[in-house]
Amino acid sequence: MNLRFVEAFYWVASLRSVTRAAEKLFLTQSAMSSRVAALEEELGVLLLDRSDKRFKLTVAGTRFLTYAKRMLELQRQLKAEMGSGAPMEVSIRLGAIESVLHSWLIPWIEQLRKDNPLLELELTVETTPVLLDQIRRGALDTVFAALPASAEGIRTQALTPMEMVFVGNSKLHRKRRYALADFAETDILTFQRGSQPHVTLLDVLRQAQVEPRCVHTISSISAMVQLVQGGFGVATLPRQAVQRLLAFPDLRPLACEAELRPLPIHLSYREDPASPAVDGVVRSALAFVELQAEGAKGRAKT
Repeated sequence: MNLRFVEAFYWVASLRSVTRAAEKLFLTQSAMSSRVAALEEELGVLLLDRSDKRFKLTVAGTRFLTYAKRMLELQRQLKAEMGSGAPMEVSIRLGAIESVLHSWLIPWIEQLRKDNPLLELELTVETTPVLLDQIRRGALDTVFAALPASAEGIRTQALTPMEMVFVGNSKLHRKRRYALADFAETDILTFQRGSQPHVTLLDVLRQAQVEPRCVHTISSISAMVQLVQGGFGVATLPRQAVQRLLAFPDLRPLACEAELRPLPIHLSYREDPASPAVDGVVRSALAFVELQAEGAKGRAKT
């Protein structure tokens, strides 16, 4: 039995689409359909129910999906045990929100490259809703987002949340500590409308009965930072991101009596029984983020 045909069927069934499976395996839609058809001919049963426009597996297809996953996992184990020990090619389609990009994503990718010299990376930086849609459709393998992805075949791990702080221009904001009321006559910049930082900020302002001049919603950290640098107002940003934005010397975290809720970060990834790449990337990311969190605790104590 040709395992490439088995893999084709697995992804068609998992993504519930021949088109998405073809994109995942970098094949044409006709080539993907041919592989599934060849597998059906060899097995002597239909695996896909083609009588309806909606995607549906036959009873035999549902049963075979379990065997397909086992066969691909066994193939992966055999390659790992019988391989030459030479570095393996690691191809990963990765998505991340800007908060992760500007905080620890780049140093982690540098570490990932050291551990996997043959790393081939496809990186997408987008908002959480876009990233979750892309991993559900199979366009991405792994995403770092503010919300978990929920779909069949996708697993999620909660990472250490990011501390959020008010950030201002050091030439304009000189006080050692601010009350929330100090921002009443100030423009405040935060993430896109409806995002966790935006909703949290509005809740904090509402509870303190503070009405700022205007709350601006901006999806780009780079844009927010440049606006703050130019004296436009203050922004809510992850502390880790601020610490890494060394190109903006006037950027300054503002100590405030009001605490912003930390930004939750979730690592969501789609299982791939045929490849160890995703599992390796997930383990690497979890270890790196945990190390970063321990380092931050150590700096806080000192």
